Amino acid sequence: MIIYTVRPGDTVNSIASRFGVPAERIILDNEIQPEKLSVGQALVIAYHGKVHTVRQGESLWSIASRYGISVDQLWRNNPVLGGESTIFPGQKLVISFSDVKRGRLSTTGYIYTFADESVVRKTLPYLSYLAIFSYGIREDGSLIAPDDGRLIALSKEYGAKPMLVLTSLGEDGTFSTARVSAVLNDRSALDNLISNLVSVMNSKGYDAINSDFEYIPASDRDAYASFISELRAALEPFGKTVDVSLAPKTSDEQRGLLYEGMNYRALGEAADTVFLMTYEWGYTYSEPRAVAPINAVKQVVNYAAGIIPRDKIRMGMPNYGYDWQLPWVEGTAARSLSNVAAVELANDTGAEIFFDEEAKTPWFRYYDEQGGAHEVWFEDARSVDAKLTLANGEGLLGVGVWNVTKWFPQLWFVLNVLYEIDRG
Repeated sequence: MIIYTVRPGDTVNSIASRFGVPAERIILDNEIQPEKLSVGQALVIAYHGKVHTVRQGESLWSIASRYGISVDQLWRNNPVLGGESTIFPGQKLVISFSDVKRGRLSTTGYIYTFADESVVRKTLPYLSYLAIFSYGIREDGSLIAPDDGRLIALSKEYGAKPMLVLTSLGEDGTFSTARVSAVLNDRSALDNLISNLVSVMNSKGYDAINSDFEYIPASDRDAYASFISELRAALEPFGKTVDVSLAPKTSDEQRGLLYEGMNYRALGEAADTVFLMTYEWGYTYSEPRAVAPINAVKQVVNYAAGIIPRDKIRMGMPNYGYDWQLPWVEGTAARSLSNVAAVELANDTGAEIFFDEEAKTPWFRYYDEQGGAHEVWFEDARSVDAKLTLANGEGLLGVGVWNVTKWFPQLWFVLNVLYEIDRG
């Protein structure tokens, strides 16, 4: 696989001719509008190993059986199918790519319950776990449940494991440090919470739980680790696992409410797996910068891997970018946008896309219709490749994507071509 950066004067046809691949494959693999390319835009170009032409009467299952692969692999190799089984005679399906796999990674995709079903079906073949956001809590340890039945059913239909995401969201829709602290320090409420979680996970068919309690007070760090340990002990007899989200620390002395309650060593010992939230350096109210600069992500990974077994760690990857108005004014909110929308914005405004080599992240500037200047940082195949290379090179369990509500073709294409997906 090649990740090509568009140069001045390039067209899809000229690029296809240069690399000896059909132009339609570049269009399909990157899911782009061929008449619009930006200088600096990243395109993935892959060479196929085997390609099958569908015959009358064949199905995805019969084709998969013929070549000794899974239907999931056919869906991953051919995202144009959208995770659906409909095929037609004469259709060409990619059976394999010529690249040698670099490694094996577990994948978790976090998702909101309102996600479009077509996006869910298209994404699920790439996932080990579908983490459904989210269950909230009350101070008595009772749960506030989302409408999760549809996503649980879809997850199981595609062989991904549904993961319950537990947060401190209350009935008012806001996160609460005080609510978490109250539950952690009330034995009756804590027992009630654990009992409710065991009951819900068993009745609804969840395979795993992710605890995403953020802004834990420093005074509650031991109580939080103890809760994770107790929850794991309660769920283990049922074959269910506990994952815990960790704020991106680089040392145990790191100050701030986001970090002080996160005891990496204790939580790593208490949980089956951990999820490093290695994103949001660039965020809604920050100055314009990369959301997940690889140099900063690597520092967090190095710290975590020195304390927690590497085969327990999933590294976070963002599936979004931000659009800041310039000149940047502190307190002004940036606009979140998908990575696909970011490239389309560059295409539509004629912006040149640049690549920050230190952060391994693309960015560009443009002017809106009123003449206002903007700066956009987002993710593309190059930044995805850098992050997957880091996770694989460090021997981590895998990656977790926040979030998969929006489709990001280059993420899944690079992952599928270069890595085996461990579905456990």
